[in-house]
Amino acid sequence: MGQTLAAMIAHPSDCLPPERDERKRLRGVLARFQRPSTSRALVQILDTVVPYLLVWWLLHEVKEVSWWLTIPLAMLAGALLVRIFIFFHDCGHGSFFKSHAANAVFGFVCGLLTFTPYYHWRWQHAIHHGTSGHLGKRGVGDIRTMTVQEYLDSTRWRRFSYRFQRNPSVLFVIAPLYIFLFRQRFAASDASRRERRSVWAMNGALLLVAVCMSAWFGVATYLLLQTVVLMVAGASGIWLFYIQHQFEDAYWERDDRWDYTAAALQGSSFYKLPRVLQWLSGNIGFHHIHHLSPGIPNYNLERCHRADPVFQQVRPITLLASFGALRYRLWDEPARKLVSFARIRHLKRRRAGTAAGS
Repeated sequence: MGQTLAAMIAHPSDCLPPERDERKRLRGVLARFQRPSTSRALVQILDTVVPYLLVWWLLHEVKEVSWWLTIPLAMLAGALLVRIFIFFHDCGHGSFFKSHAANAVFGFVCGLLTFTPYYHWRWQHAIHHGTSGHLGKRGVGDIRTMTVQEYLDSTRWRRFSYRFQRNPSVLFVIAPLYIFLFRQRFAASDASRRERRSVWAMNGALLLVAVCMSAWFGVATYLLLQTVVLMVAGASGIWLFYIQHQFEDAYWERDDRWDYTAAALQGSSFYKLPRVLQWLSGNIGFHHIHHLSPGIPNYNLERCHRADPVFQQVRPITLLASFGALRYRLWDEPARKLVSFARIRHLKRRRAGTAAGS
């Protein structure tokens, strides 16, 4: 038996899929917001991409004046680049423009700005949407998450590796540069020919841009400024992705118990941000809506969220509360929640006490 959407949200630990009638009604609500708008898309290009390019021009004009002006401007460019990545993301879902060709062309342009190959990323991101919250299908487009039992059964080296990867300094300082500067330059071993070609094409385009920008700015200055821009954008992007799926009452299930709708509403957060941060992040904080229907463009996500009381029952995560999510590192299957490494120490002490008692 299923359950109503409201009951599923109110009692996420039950993890039952919604009833058929509820799914049908929900599809009808979502369909109203799945229509891309060319005018809205063009407005977003004008209010974000144009200012981003303007900031780069200003960087060139002030770089000889004062680094106290240059670095903050580079950080502003990084903040705008987060929003541009959301446009890229929408193009990958075919939702930014009505036209498939327009999405592909603008997606490539945004990919050039964000150092991300369009078709290769689109392919891997589709896998993420089809497997989010599925314990048996981890490893593509997600942040590595082990269960408590897997961690306890791991070798010392694997535990060290996992702790290293989940360290905030690695996640939000090292990982952004590694992903956007290095990992995105290579195709996955199982990538198709089109995905591989998109990586090669992006690498060639990026090399051409780097040569031109280096000639304009000077090699050292361009590399420094581009690193700052990517660092700000990458760290912000990974933080958003982390909060969207790494919170205490997130959803993880195995095999036939996994349900797409439940994974969207319970495993994708509603990150309620201050208005300016919501704008810079392209409304992606309404992630429960996005995972329910990836075909809804970013400019319709908030309207969809407000369109049905069920969506508003999803408990929001505020900016202040979100920092507490950093302590969640492992999925505790019996408890059905993400826990900290302190849970491991507790289990070890309990096991030691049981062994001593026997």
